Amino acid sequence: MDAGCPRLPDTVLFEIFLYLDHADVLSVGLVCQQWRAVARDEFLWKELFYRYYRVSRDVPRHPGAVSWYDEFQRLYDTIPCVEVQALKEHNDQVLHLSFSHSGCLFASCSKDCTVKIWSNELDISLQHSSNMRPYNWSYTQFSQFNSDDSLLLVSGVFVGPHNSSSGEIAVISMENFTLLSRVRNKPYDVFGCWLNETNLISGNLHRIGRITSCSVLWLNNAFQGIESENVNVVKRLFKIQNLNASTIRTVMVADCSRYDSPDLLLDYEEQLAASSTCPVFDLGSDSEEEEAKPKPPPEPAVQELPAAGGVPAEHGLQQLFDDIMEGRVRPAMTETELETKVAELFVRNRTKPPEPNLLPTDSNSKTKYLIFTTGCLTYSPHQIGIKRILPHQMTTAGPVLGEERRSDEFFDSLDHVIDIHGHIIGMGLSPDHRYLYVNSRAWPRDCVISDPMQPPPIAEEIDLHVFDLKTMKEVKRALRAHRAYTPNEECFFIFLDVSRDFVASGAEDRHGYIWDRHYNICLAKLQHDNVVNSVAFSPVEQELLLTASDDTTIKVWRSPRAVRVRQARRPRPRKLLFSWLMNQKS
Repeated sequence: MDAGCPRLPDTVLFEIFLYLDHADVLSVGLVCQQWRAVARDEFLWKELFYRYYRVSRDVPRHPGAVSWYDEFQRLYDTIPCVEVQALKEHNDQVLHLSFSHSGCLFASCSKDCTVKIWSNELDISLQHSSNMRPYNWSYTQFSQFNSDDSLLLVSGVFVGPHNSSSGEIAVISMENFTLLSRVRNKPYDVFGCWLNETNLISGNLHRIGRITSCSVLWLNNAFQGIESENVNVVKRLFKIQNLNASTIRTVMVADCSRYDSPDLLLDYEEQLAASSTCPVFDLGSDSEEEEAKPKPPPEPAVQELPAAGGVPAEHGLQQLFDDIMEGRVRPAMTETELETKVAELFVRNRTKPPEPNLLPTDSNSKTKYLIFTTGCLTYSPHQIGIKRILPHQMTTAGPVLGEERRSDEFFDSLDHVIDIHGHIIGMGLSPDHRYLYVNSRAWPRDCVISDPMQPPPIAEEIDLHVFDLKTMKEVKRALRAHRAYTPNEECFFIFLDVSRDFVASGAEDRHGYIWDRHYNICLAKLQHDNVVNSVAFSPVEQELLLTASDDTTIKVWRSPRAVRVRQARRPRPRKLLFSWLMNQKS
């Protein structure tokens, strides 16, 4: 034992451990031999881990960890919580951040109507800035690199009247930063996304009634101006009816090919899912006992009209019209309720049935999922729609309006719907596309929506749900810590991002947050001076995180370990005496 180091019982040492700071605990092995021996005691570190992080004891150790000591060190030393740089080149609110797949570049979008491209080197620097005001944009809101990082999709909002919902998507070449094409996008918060290297998805909206509409999703070729006139540059993917003022928004694409080899397989003990045959999940229940029970299929939103032997939807619709026109029936419903009822009856008989066997059957499947927010009760997005994209649909070749349809297949149906029972304000995929993370603000339990134009009030607490896209079930409990205060009618998107081990999100409480995906615990709060709108992990270095805020700054965060490594790599300044001697010689 080292001289001057008192001999203490292990139990006393452990109690001291419980009150030490992270850094003290991890460096305590340098004090004396007894400390070094205790510092590697697995039992003590396991107890310390569960007590310090308040993790339930039925949660196993991370599958990639070799010891509890290493796991404690990982959660202390590899979290990107040290601010190393603040980028102030934007002069208005910064709304979104996105990394290239190589991690060498990232893009930022802002209310100043520019999209800026940054070089991720030892110190991050601005490489290019594109001003979109000459194209009549109001601001840029979203960006995404294609799979080989040769093209950048930029989504923006048009200048227009206060209630304007139109946007546009621009494609920029990363070789010389030239604008290659522009595509109309409506509503603007569809955002848009890449389907593959050269094709992107946009949206359009057609009003049918006061609260009824049709969303059309289009596949667009990025090189619209240089293709042969005999080759399509656009093709209609799907046409989906919207009820009660809802619309399709926030589209993204998930690739099913890696589902059998995920980066991190999450614990399934707290799955929340219905075992009914109807693929709709309702997350409104707060009771574990209720959630554990199989839920019966929900009743249809509109019952078929009664008649001898049953009445098909089209006959029921005609009968409803005839009864109203001839005065035999005066329905006790408002004009809005009548429009919704007619639309539901119509869509039942004019919708293509969903594809059978939604779940991928093998890891080599080329199937992709189109994921988006939608709704059925009110205009605020409260459902996640999932539609399978088959291989033959992933090109603009073929008829512009897509496959031929029968007269009774006017609309496409959704293959899967997840009901969040709250206002969805953010979505993000894990790097392996196995898990979908969803930010939402919950509605009051058992609330009833009587007017689609007046959604329920929403909670200030943000719930971060996790869904397994292979099983279409919710896993774990929703994460909490972050908050938002904007009321329902003004609610805006707060972008989140997922790395191999962590998930991060912005918030309206002037902080970004980081959680551990395996243990479901909040690890860090990252401070800004205003709302944090977006976060982004480097895809090749999860110990680097960016946060973007209404305070006009982009902050760069690195882990304590990464900071030490980078400081060691920097050349040390020469001593003044040595510099003076060198100057004298010259």
